[in-house]
Amino acid sequence: MPRVRQGYGRPMSPFSAIGRSGLPLVTTAIHAGHDLRPEVAEAMALDEATRLREEDPFTERLTAAGGVPVVVHRSRFEVDLNRPREGAVYTTPDTAWGLDVWGGATPPDALVARSLALYDDFYASMAMLLDDLARQGSFLVLDLHSYNHRRDGAGAPPAPAAENPEINVGTGTVDRDRWSAVSDGFMEALRQQRVAGHHLDVRENVRFQGGQLSRWVNERYEGTGVALAIECKKVFMDEWTGELDEVHLGSLLDALRAAVPVALGQLAVSVR
Repeated sequence: MPRVRQGYGRPMSPFSAIGRSGLPLVTTAIHAGHDLRPEVAEAMALDEATRLREEDPFTERLTAAGGVPVVVHRSRFEVDLNRPREGAVYTTPDTAWGLDVWGGATPPDALVARSLALYDDFYASMAMLLDDLARQGSFLVLDLHSYNHRRDGAGAPPAPAAENPEINVGTGTVDRDRWSAVSDGFMEALRQQRVAGHHLDVRENVRFQGGQLSRWVNERYEGTGVALAIECKKVFMDEWTGELDEVHLGSLLDALRAAVPVALGQLAVSVR
């Protein structure tokens, strides 16, 4: 059975920044959430297993790699914080990988407005957090995601590894002149780590170049902050059943922890 992470009837914090850190680092898991507020759950036609398959379960655990973790508990099917505001609510199948989210209907304008209020609250909260870091100096954001590689079905072969690295580092909006040492150092440190018996396959901008969050950070904090979009292929879990390989995920977390000091060391050098 798919892993169920419901909570429709209970009070829910949409997102959380837990504690403080002495490191100039924020780790985010903005697609980790599965919760929906009640009015969205009632209007949504999409079955829970399909919704979970398109979310990024367990990425909240990867925020333990260091720094201030920011975890979003609401589903991307309520509001997608990694898209521009005008497309943050999936209103038609063509905005949601062909999925019929609302059963052929269009979500009410009032529902969409309340979802976008969450979007605005999130970015206002991130601005407060990152403005504080920027006053202290340069900082790094690791925006953690996961992606599917078995879209042809549970019993079908996975997508070719040549086009689907274990970790895709998105740098599409990164100022390479200033921050290449940070991104390159981070990627090379990850490649040195062994997970599931082999060195990690880490490549840049193969499947993803980064979404709205990394773009927003890289533009708003140009010259001070840099955001890398980290997409981990779902080899640490079964994307069709939701079953987690705890050992694999733990090794992936260890790899990220090992790469963080390298990236932060290059961050300090890049701003001198």
